[in-house]
Amino acid sequence: MRRKVSKILAIAAAILAASNVAFAQDKTKTADIGPPPARILKMQTAFNPALPGSGEGVRLFTKTVKQMSGGTLAIKIVEPGRIVPTADMLDAVIAGDLEAAFTWSGYAAAKAPVFGVFATVPFGPGPEDMTSWMLEGDGGRIHRDAYEKLGVTGIPCGMQGGKGGGWFRGDLNTVADFKGQRLRFGKFAAEVVARLGATVVPLPPGEFFYQLQQGKVDGGEMSTPAIDASLGFDKLGLPYYMPGWQQPSAVLDFLMRKDKWEQLSPAQRAQIETACRANIVWMLSRSPNVQGLALEKLRASGVVIKQWSPELLAAFRMHASTVLREQAERDPDFAAALANQRAFVAQGANWRRLSQLP
Repeated sequence: MRRKVSKILAIAAAILAASNVAFAQDKTKTADIGPPPARILKMQTAFNPALPGSGEGVRLFTKTVKQMSGGTLAIKIVEPGRIVPTADMLDAVIAGDLEAAFTWSGYAAAKAPVFGVFATVPFGPGPEDMTSWMLEGDGGRIHRDAYEKLGVTGIPCGMQGGKGGGWFRGDLNTVADFKGQRLRFGKFAAEVVARLGATVVPLPPGEFFYQLQQGKVDGGEMSTPAIDASLGFDKLGLPYYMPGWQQPSAVLDFLMRKDKWEQLSPAQRAQIETACRANIVWMLSRSPNVQGLALEKLRASGVVIKQWSPELLAAFRMHASTVLREQAERDPDFAAALANQRAFVAQGANWRRLSQLP
């Protein structure tokens, strides 16, 4: 009997000890989920991970990398602006202050105008054509070479669809309606609306809502319908114009300084590159549905969705052509990339026209 009791007590002690270990692991969040990552990259993102589309893409990308590597490579997301301002992330990567970044190609245009071809071409290719040019045409090579000149490895890692045309405090139907308007637009679109008589007001994305609400600006662009809805622009009671002629698509990039990238193993580099391609496919497949749902939400909130008049679309297109031509004349790399992109898209135009059902 004494042996039996001793045996029971020994088993109970073992169970208690195991429970204490499990409890301690739970408290310190070190539950057994496999071996710890052999490498952890800290990556600041330009996009709030809570936002639909680009923000979700940040989370999915890091999850895919961890799964593909079996947990031996992990990417820790650093919130926007935590280490450096979003627009300065490329400089921080070059300087070594940021280990990695997930960002929008357009921010790099401040250092090399050629990056505008991947981000802000008014009346440029939509997301499907942009993806095709990047992955099957020369776009990927041009993109890679442009970053390498800066000592950076840049990998296309997401594809954002078209923006909304913008939010405005009044009706805009004719060219004359733009005269004197104080508007927020980026890069080439800003030059276009300025030629229509508007005053361009440079504003960071985080300030636009407040300035528009207070009447300190008369309108401008923000982002995609899904992001605009998530940020509460429907609460302003303003009309929402479509389409977003100023940015039909945009490439999102994963960045590392070239020497740091080369310190990763070949397998780790391949895992990141593959996860980036998967991210592009996911964003392409998700965008039509999520943007459609966002438009329904905006309408249900009382937002009046308007389409640009034929007169304004013609004016936008005419001035955009001039702005892009002038930029091409100033920068040979931009000119070559834009010509290459246009030739690639034109090559498939006949197929698209013939394959579409009437």
